[in-house]
Amino acid sequence: MVSRRWSILVATTAALALTVAVLAPGAAPPGWIVFSAHPDGAGPQQLYRVGADGEGLQQITTGTLPAVSPAFARVGARLVFSRLGSGIFTVNVDGTALRRLTSNSRDSYPVFSPDGQRIAFLRLVGKQWRVFSMSASGQAQLRVPQAPPAGRPSWTPNGKAIIIPSGGDLVKIDSRTGRVLKYFGLAIDPQIGQTATVSPDARSVAYVNPRRSTGPPDCGEGRCPQFGLYLASVPAPHRPRRIVDDTGAAGWSPDGKMLAFISKGTLTLRVVATGVQTSISTGSHVADGDAPPAWQNR
Repeated sequence: MVSRRWSILVATTAALALTVAVLAPGAAPPGWIVFSAHPDGAGPQQLYRVGADGEGLQQITTGTLPAVSPAFARVGARLVFSRLGSGIFTVNVDGTALRRLTSNSRDSYPVFSPDGQRIAFLRLVGKQWRVFSMSASGQAQLRVPQAPPAGRPSWTPNGKAIIIPSGGDLVKIDSRTGRVLKYFGLAIDPQIGQTATVSPDARSVAYVNPRRSTGPPDCGEGRCPQFGLYLASVPAPHRPRRIVDDTGAAGWSPDGKMLAFISKGTLTLRVVATGVQTSISTGSHVADGDAPPAWQNR
């Protein structure tokens, strides 16, 4: 009983500390969190921003095509994202200076390198998603030649390597040649684990994987597929653990201490160390969890 009371006290204290840290008067303003949502619950997804304190909700993009998969440059307010059916774009977090970088309608999951000079992204080649890179202005679009078929790329801190989900594993490749540097031996579902995200220090990975329990048989003749958000160490031993059920891909805070994800249409922040969660209202806009939210470094 004492142990249980102590656990509750620790969790409550952590939640209070998080609230104070985010909302304290005079504190540095939190960076924007950018995510995709259906405006007023209908129509194609667009990008929205909101502060980690829940303030300042604002639509960034408009249009008839979905805007998804946002990622911030390490420094500044520049975003890169995919517009399904059109290509990859960059835009300022206030919606200004929109610029198209690619014209391939299937290009997806663009991510800035740590120095902001290059962007890694996926392009469909035949029937497989392959890693490409280009300059931050869209020049020199090149396939990373030796890289295996991949999911969403994550850069290592020094920018010399990229970590990708590939073939049911997590794989480190050379950022220029694509040569495989390491197979980590982490079991990631080859279909739904393609949005795996690696923490800024490349020590942890968050990914969506099937749950053991498949739930009630309410999907016709078969059972509904059930998924969970998992957290694991990139180096072995991985010690994977399911932290949240029925949620979308997760994005990391710049310091790697928090995760942002969409749970039941709501933007949710979670402290990695304690598991304390905070929900942020997205108003009438229904958030989409297919891609991880992006968190600005401030």
